Amino acid sequence: MNVSWIRKVWVDESRVMPTPPAGRRASWGARAARVYWLYAVLAVYLAACAGPQRPIPQTAAPFVPPTAAPTTPAAAPTPTSPAGTSTAPEPTDCTNDLRFVADETIPDGTVVPPRATLIKAWRVRNAGTCPWGPGYTLRFVAGERMDADEEQVLFPAPPGHEVLIKVHFRAPQEPGVYQSTWQAFDPQGQPFGDPVFLIIEVASPTPSPSPSPEGSATPET
Repeated sequence: MNVSWIRKVWVDESRVMPTPPAGRRASWGARAARVYWLYAVLAVYLAACAGPQRPIPQTAAPFVPPTAAPTTPAAAPTPTSPAGTSTAPEPTDCTNDLRFVADETIPDGTVVPPRATLIKAWRVRNAGTCPWGPGYTLRFVAGERMDADEEQVLFPAPPGHEVLIKVHFRAPQEPGVYQSTWQAFDPQGQPFGDPVFLIIEVASPTPSPSPSPEGSATPET
C-alpha cells in the first residue's frame, strides 16, 4: 500500500471547512465516512509495519564450573601386630653389660672322649643398669655349635648380681680341639657384654688289643 497516497487523501479529506448547507449535508456525511475508513486502514497498516514487539535479548551469565570441596586424606591405618605375637619392650635409658667371672664346669682345654655329653656352666655378672628379664638371650655366634640350641634364655638377674649360665653340648666324633663362642643379646637384638667360650679337646679313641688266635704255636727258643 502507498503510504503517501493515504496521507494525501487523509489531509485533503480532513481539512476543516465551514458547516455545509442543508442541501449538501448528505455528501458531507459520505465524505466523513471515507475519512474514518482511511483512519482505520492507516491504523491497521501502521500496526502491521511495527510488527510484533521483540523481547530484549538478555546476556547469559558466563558458566562458572563448580569448585570441588577440598578433601581431607584418610588417615593411614595403624599397623597392628599379628595375633599370637609379642613385641619387645621399648628401650630405656639404662645400659646393658655382662662380665665373665669364672668357668664353673669344664675348664678350657679339657680332654673329653668322642660324642661325650657336656654341661658347660659360666658364672657371669650383670654389670649394667638394666635388669635381665624377658627377651634377653644367649646366642651361638662362632665356632662349633656341638649340637646345642642356637639360642638360650639368659638367666634373669638384676644389676650387680651374679648368675650361672648353663648350655648342654655333645662332643664331636673326630679328635681335635673345638671352640664354641656365645654372646648375650638384649630384647632389641643388640649384643652386649663379654662373650663366653667352651674350649675342649676330643681325644683319639684308644685301640683295644686284639686277642691271640687259639691254637697258635709258641715258637721254640
